[in-house]
Amino acid sequence: MVAFNRFFSAVFLAVAYASVSQAVPFEQDVKHATHRVREIGRGLKVEVFHPPTSYSTFGDGISGPLLKGGDLKSQTIAAVRERIGVDEASITFKSGYSQSSESFGYVKQQHNDIPFANAVANVAFKDNKLVAFGSSFVKPKKIASSTPIISLDKAISIAENALEGKRNEHPAGLEYYVTPGGSVVLTHVVQVQNEATDAWFEAFVDAHSGDVVSVTDFVADASYHVLPINKMVIPEGLETIVDPQITTASPNGWHNDGSSESDSTTGNNVVAYKGSQSSLTKESSEGHVYTYVVDPDTEPNTTNNLDAARTNAFYVSNMIHDITYLYGFTEAAYNFQNTNFDKGGKAEDKVLMSVQDSSGTNNANFATPPDGQSGRCRMYLWTMTTPRRDGSFENDIIAHELTHGLTNRMTGGGTGRCLQTTEAGGMGEGWSDAFADWLWQKNGTIQDYKLGWYVYKPEGIRAYPYSTDPAVNPLKYSNVKGNYAVHSIGTVWANMLHNVHAALLADHGYSETAFTNPDAQADAGNVVFMRLFIDALAIQPCNPTFVNARDAWLQADVNRYEGTHKCLIWKVFASKGLGANADKFVDNFDVPTECKDSAEEGGEPEEPEIPEVPEEEETISPGEGWL
Repeated sequence: MVAFNRFFSAVFLAVAYASVSQAVPFEQDVKHATHRVREIGRGLKVEVFHPPTSYSTFGDGISGPLLKGGDLKSQTIAAVRERIGVDEASITFKSGYSQSSESFGYVKQQHNDIPFANAVANVAFKDNKLVAFGSSFVKPKKIASSTPIISLDKAISIAENALEGKRNEHPAGLEYYVTPGGSVVLTHVVQVQNEATDAWFEAFVDAHSGDVVSVTDFVADASYHVLPINKMVIPEGLETIVDPQITTASPNGWHNDGSSESDSTTGNNVVAYKGSQSSLTKESSEGHVYTYVVDPDTEPNTTNNLDAARTNAFYVSNMIHDITYLYGFTEAAYNFQNTNFDKGGKAEDKVLMSVQDSSGTNNANFATPPDGQSGRCRMYLWTMTTPRRDGSFENDIIAHELTHGLTNRMTGGGTGRCLQTTEAGGMGEGWSDAFADWLWQKNGTIQDYKLGWYVYKPEGIRAYPYSTDPAVNPLKYSNVKGNYAVHSIGTVWANMLHNVHAALLADHGYSETAFTNPDAQADAGNVVFMRLFIDALAIQPCNPTFVNARDAWLQADVNRYEGTHKCLIWKVFASKGLGANADKFVDNFDVPTECKDSAEEGGEPEEPEIPEVPEEEETISPGEGWL
């Protein structure tokens, strides 16, 4: 491990043939072409090296005495020999292919029939003429013996320990690797994976010293300066997040829509834009790096703040896509994707995320058409403060809105029509608040939750915080009676779910991997909560009532957990008036006989006083809005 850290802190120099003939100091901007700093696991920073590349293109093409005739392999080797003057024994053909009148060949430098990992060349031909040539071949100052001292088994153990994974079934091999100052070491090359963290590396272990001299990261590397998914507002602190995509849910990453790779805030699941879908944020540096830093002390519509907002909205939307996918909101379950990878459902319906939308202020909304049509989210600026604040930098607003897509798609089989009644629409608002609440909780002790406190006001946008303490949030089932504001109705349902979540956490603990690998701690309270949350959507009726939705949770528990959590669920709902005999918004605190504790058998609990719930002004259609 010491050697692993020491190696990557070094600055590597190499001597290349052709245009690079001697070692020279690397200027900082030149290092972009030869070095890359990666963060691997545990915050470990590594600096990987590739020798300087010389590259030339030749317009209509050139020919030479060695290029005439022969197959692609022989032509490629001949071109390399002619361009940089090496003998054939120093070249090994790796691969090549032809398309129409063009051909492409790829080779590696070699020594004693052992290839170099990071000294390569590529050749392109058109009509049998050389049209492009690139090379990172080196002239070694010193080259290690081709006979290993460290065994392969030992090298595997070193790599597994360094990278916290296990060797996969891919065959290991021997390759040379160019190191500082142009010397070359012999390495065992081993692939190491960690399924739990979606990590997949290729390690180069020095076959003489045992040092890990380099690492290849096979997972597409992306970096976003954003609010992490478990933070809700700017004061909690922005971070640079590396490779957040979950490959189970987004197998081609976030920037590939199934046919092409983008360098901006668009991909298979989401396009984040302002005004038009062509108004995107471009990566700030190659490799899907988005490092725009928001300045909350300036207006949101400054260029940099807009780029930061689109980046954050893109990141949060994709994270929610990937997380909900792990819990069952998949292609077949009517989710939002451009390409469905032949896994069911209708494609070409990724989320359209309109940032700083000009059609309104102090709000947000989500439109959920049937499966196969894109969901549309509109995020507005908020005018309660100076400068204004951007809803795209309050993650719970984004989470709230995207959950409308989840609940409207999964309830009723992808029609988008089954949360249209006042009661069902109210629960739609409640599910959206509850999902944001679930994302924000950070450990096994549930915290009171306030929605919208950054863009709106410190006490949050709802009448009460979500809480397990009746003195903080007294809402009961009966508060729905006579209430026609869907957001007010939603607070009743969301507080019930907050209490279900709290009870599950108290009984079963908290999983740190709930967002990335729920199966790692499948019985953890936060994992069970989200399993039942999403499972219940698929089995509840179109336009459900509170009673229907409660029963769907209980059935979902039977379906997945054989009713393990039956009494816990009953007791929580009953404590909020949604007991076994609840009906027509009259509170009932009964639970089934098998769920009664001995202490409860002496009589019914005293019915608490029902508080008045302030109604909220409706500014948009039920089920679509945020305020």
